[in-house]
Amino acid sequence: MTRVVITGMGVVSSIGNDINSYWTSLKAGKSGITTPTSFDCSDIASKVASEIKDFNPEDFMDPKEARRNDRYAQLALAATHGALKDANLTREQLVPKRTGVLVGSGIGGMDTIEKQMTTLIERGPRRVSPFMIPSLIANIAGGIIAIDLGAKGPNFSVVSACASGSHAIGEAFEMIRRGAADVIFAGGSEAAVTRIGFAGFSSMKAMSTKFNDDPSRASRPFDKNRDGFVMGEGSGVLVLETLENAQKRGARIYAELIGYAATCDAFHVTTPDTSSESLTECMNLALDQAKLERNSVNYVNAHGTSTPYNDRSETTALKNVYSDYAKNGLMVSSTKSMTGHLLGAAGAIEAAACCKAIEEGVIPPTINYEEPDPDCDLDYVPNEARDATVNVAMSNNSGFGGHNASLIFRNFN
Repeated sequence: MTRVVITGMGVVSSIGNDINSYWTSLKAGKSGITTPTSFDCSDIASKVASEIKDFNPEDFMDPKEARRNDRYAQLALAATHGALKDANLTREQLVPKRTGVLVGSGIGGMDTIEKQMTTLIERGPRRVSPFMIPSLIANIAGGIIAIDLGAKGPNFSVVSACASGSHAIGEAFEMIRRGAADVIFAGGSEAAVTRIGFAGFSSMKAMSTKFNDDPSRASRPFDKNRDGFVMGEGSGVLVLETLENAQKRGARIYAELIGYAATCDAFHVTTPDTSSESLTECMNLALDQAKLERNSVNYVNAHGTSTPYNDRSETTALKNVYSDYAKNGLMVSSTKSMTGHLLGAAGAIEAAACCKAIEEGVIPPTINYEEPDPDCDLDYVPNEARDATVNVAMSNNSGFGGHNASLIFRNFN
């Protein structure tokens, strides 16, 4: 089948609003987690978030359009502009009918829902915005990206909670392989750092509360003292192209995408299966598609949410897949320790981290790793980035509902 390569990447996050600043921050172990400033969280248990502080949507869209679109869509368009520039592509080079957009979101327009519900309650139904519905739906980011690019090929949104970004990239990979498009802008976007978003996740007792007074220490995947995830916002978009198309235009190739799989725990709406059977199967299927020996994978960017259940079950799955190599050679890290958990955008920005790790030969660290957990006993690249040859990298993501996704990238050179 057609070979698929990554030629451009755009990221908007609390630690950088372009791929290079994002990657520089990851290598430096910089945390973007602070006390929320966009809403009052004084009566909410968790008081830590990974917020983007310096984003102006009018840098990417007309002021009127910016007002009409939810923040999650604004972030998605900004990341797309970054990916287009990074790929050294122009809109004129894109063939409309052969260009697609697959951008996922776990939640969609949460800020719009909150604001319009407040308007409904306080001012009545006639004052609810006519733009409410198109602004909040989880597919609208892909729609406005397509309008901006003139992309008339495949376009839909993947909604699989925190696996959305990875699933979007994986499905784009499969569509290009079967000849449905030559170029697809794929990834995820999320902007659920809102009062209602915080209230909902806090009520589930899923978010960190132990480090409210020291936010940068709150996200601590695989550490014994982890107590929940830290919500983040942002977007990641990757340019996926056929190898033929990329080579024809002399594109820089970050990596080749060679494996993808998706499974479901079918176990519980929020808690991962403690046996890790389905995540194990997901990784194995991706590796089999890529035709790789297990010890050829150098680095795994783990889902690593900093929740007690997830980190333990993911460690079990890695041991199931990689056997002795899991503890003797495989390098694992969770960049959520720095970015927080971007929900539907997590897989996209983490796929970008894998591609940069391959390009530069650097493993981003798991920061805040201070006290080992006996149940989490792998090499999590603690606290400092590590120089290492990375020929193959895997990215894992899982989401509420039991959704799992694994992506495998290989050095093209």
